[in-house]
Amino acid sequence: MQIDITQHDTIFVLAITGSVDSFNADALTQRFAESISEGNVRLVADFSLVNYTSSAGLRSLLGTVKSCRVAGGDLRVAALQPQVQRVLEISGFTSILNIFPDVRHAVESFTEAA
Repeated sequence: MQIDITQHDTIFVLAITGSVDSFNADALTQRFAESISEGNVRLVADFSLVNYTSSAGLRSLLGTVKSCRVAGGDLRVAALQPQVQRVLEISGFTSILNIFPDVRHAVESFTEAA
């Protein structure tokens, strides 16, 4: 798994590549936590290059969205691959997370909500 971060005004996009599973979900959680601890609570997780997520990946997303919302921000998820979308649907996460078709829409949703 690889994580690249870009900034769009006050919104931080974490582009994740590869699988998110029990072997690397802690690294993703840590990367999210670092952003939040720096005051960056408006996050977008770009899943366009994520081909698999396990329950460990779901826990990472859940913990992050809770932390962001408590701090007055949010975690938006963008560009899910069909197999990852299915995991989120089955687990009920589509009712918890704000999901967008692409990064642009996810980033723009923060300015529309302001």
